[in-house]
Amino acid sequence: MRKLVLLGGILLSAALTWFAISNYLSARPVAEENLRGLALSLTAAIENIALHDPSLRNLSTFRTHDIAFFALVDRQGLYRFHTNPDLIGTPLQGTMPRATLQDGATSSTRITLRTGENAFEFNSPLYLPGETLALRLTLHTYRADAVIRRARLNMTILLCLLAAGWILAVALYRLTRREERRQLEMARRENLAQLGEMGAMLAHEIRNPLAGIKGYAQIIEKKPQDERNSGFARRIVAEAQRLETLVSDLLAYARSDRAMATVDMCEVIAHTAAFLRHEAEQLHVNIITECPEGMLITGNRDRLGQALLNLGKNAIQAMPEGGTLRITAGADGKQVVIRVKDSGHGIGPGELPRIFEPFFTTKAKGTGLGLALCKKITEEHGGSIEVHSTVGQGTTVSITIPVRRNHQGRS
Repeated sequence: MRKLVLLGGILLSAALTWFAISNYLSARPVAEENLRGLALSLTAAIENIALHDPSLRNLSTFRTHDIAFFALVDRQGLYRFHTNPDLIGTPLQGTMPRATLQDGATSSTRITLRTGENAFEFNSPLYLPGETLALRLTLHTYRADAVIRRARLNMTILLCLLAAGWILAVALYRLTRREERRQLEMARRENLAQLGEMGAMLAHEIRNPLAGIKGYAQIIEKKPQDERNSGFARRIVAEAQRLETLVSDLLAYARSDRAMATVDMCEVIAHTAAFLRHEAEQLHVNIITECPEGMLITGNRDRLGQALLNLGKNAIQAMPEGGTLRITAGADGKQVVIRVKDSGHGIGPGELPRIFEPFFTTKAKGTGLGLALCKKITEEHGGSIEVHSTVGQGTTVSITIPVRRNHQGRS
């Protein structure tokens, strides 16, 4: 993405630079054409006055802001007229315009006046009755050169803006990169802190069962014939199973299975309920499931089943004196909402914000990974998980997963 933005910026800058420079380069020919057109118009006006006044006296009244001065020269090289009356009748100052008088050719050039002003000189034949005179017309160029100045100013402004834009872009890029590095460093430190905290919790969770296993094994070792050994052995097996559960939860939490397929949520819910039914009957918990037919989503069947199983076990353990576990699924627009509701003791408001933290648990022998794993599985499916609980009334866990395939629900 950054490469595309950089390429787009380079192309745009190149196009704007080319436009500014080409506009400036074309400004001088435009100014020259404007001066030449003005000179031709003034020549026509001077010729018209001269035709109506052979004495050329009326030319002394012909003035415009663009004319610096003009003169009429005959074939002998004498000024027949000049805007400076003192020069009339005197020899021509400068080069004789022979081509203008002999061939009727026009010519134009830039000259520098004695005042240092840059001017435009235009030579043209002037056809009068009985003779041809050469008109030497000198024009001020400041109005025509305004086109050049404006184009140069526009080019300068545009190039300065482009330079400022690139400087700003480079500065922003460096600031962005610095901020990204800072964020990465903060994330790395946070991950290290979480890893350290997780390691400490994991060590604590593993050390307790190991201490129990070690203690019971030492008792059996000292008194191998003691009749209590069978009880100690059962406790060793229970602690080993606790360690096995912890390792299984850790592996499940660390695993990220991205294999997706069409999943019938009704089958997943039914399979989860069947798996939980034996434990629920022992605690006098009634399981109720509700799911419309054809509730299809795109997901990972095993991971979704694992999430529901964890939620179901938590719900049953929250009802030690019996109750009702309700697992339902329904469509909500383009989403499927799965709810696991129990009538247990609920979760306290002080514990509710932390229930999805790894290794956080309120159970004496819980791993604290069940709800964290449910949250991770839900996020793997692009969904979200919410918990609403009231102490003494029960808990409702809602999992919302977007539908990636069309499905039809029939109640």
